Amino acid sequence: MPKASVFDSVETVLADLCKGKVVVFVEAEEKLKGEINQRSLSMLRATLLLFAFVSSSFADDSIFPSDAKLEKLFTGHGETEGVTSAPDGMIYFSDITLSQIVRDERGVTEGGHIWRYDPGTGKTTLFRSPSNKSNGLEFDAAGNLIACEGADYGGRRVSRTDMKTGLCSILTARFDGRPYNAPNDLGIDAKGRIYFTDPKYVGPEALEQPEMGVYRIDTDNKVTRIITDAGKPNGILVSPDQRTLYVVCNDNGAEGVDALLDADKKPPPLRRGTMALLAYDLHEDGSATFRKVLVDYSPEAGPDGLTCDAKGNLFVACRSEKRPGVCVYTPEGKELAYLKVEHPPTNVAFGRGADAATLYITAGSDLLRIKTGVSVKRS
Repeated sequence: MPKASVFDSVETVLADLCKGKVVVFVEAEEKLKGEINQRSLSMLRATLLLFAFVSSSFADDSIFPSDAKLEKLFTGHGETEGVTSAPDGMIYFSDITLSQIVRDERGVTEGGHIWRYDPGTGKTTLFRSPSNKSNGLEFDAAGNLIACEGADYGGRRVSRTDMKTGLCSILTARFDGRPYNAPNDLGIDAKGRIYFTDPKYVGPEALEQPEMGVYRIDTDNKVTRIITDAGKPNGILVSPDQRTLYVVCNDNGAEGVDALLDADKKPPPLRRGTMALLAYDLHEDGSATFRKVLVDYSPEAGPDGLTCDAKGNLFVACRSEKRPGVCVYTPEGKELAYLKVEHPPTNVAFGRGADAATLYITAGSDLLRIKTGVSVKRS
């Protein structure tokens, strides 16, 4: 079989760049050494750098305009999460106060909070406290706030708040007679069915479910476990065409990492499991079948929450220590753009109305936002 030509090697490197891969040019050069002379290699290096610059600039400018600035809007008490936009354009997000970290001068922990940001006035006000350690938030078609309430002395349930009356009801708190692990994130389909993930990362509560799964709540409140092969499911999203259920697997290697923190509140080394963005075929009856791994992040930390634009492109909160930020992918998993964020982000959501192209980001203890160049479809 003939040896691959230098053109084949160059084509491979360029293909990596076109696919949005982060190519380290030292590695690229190693692919080409021995196949071309030093002068040609230097010229090729310059060509590749120019190609990468032009390609990345085009991608970033079409999604994250070059003049767009990442703004810090608010800093909470704990870890911000679950950002979402209400029908009236208000932005709601969770403030998760970990019991082993967020304590007052008496050593008393807070019960978590839900904050409301007004894009019109720029003010953030307290919506609810305690939040029962809410994490993922979403509004249904009727304008009710649906919340995943986690562990660490939280509700371990999925609740619904009538925004007109303020009354809160419990949609589900147990499955097969046992408490959930720690409901984390949710998505709602066009029929009003709620899909939520149930992993566990923190808290002293025992695991009572046999699986860290994905569940569906039907409109008659019937609950079904629909996915058991997602590893440790975290973020979840229903595609605009209702045919795909995206599920993040973020297996950090511990179910109660907060109990392992040292004096500086740092966790010990942990053996991570699967870190990936998964795609499932979502069927008409609300069941789901595994399709493929869209993006494999191993050995880096996997992503968290995600959202999408009108084209179905995915905006994913990526928590890699080496590349924290928001990654944008096509529905097939090709990277289109990347936005660097100082602290690993936890979730993302678009605004509404005149604010629909604004991407809101929760990261660390902050709420952030940036103007994008995409369109967003709202049902």
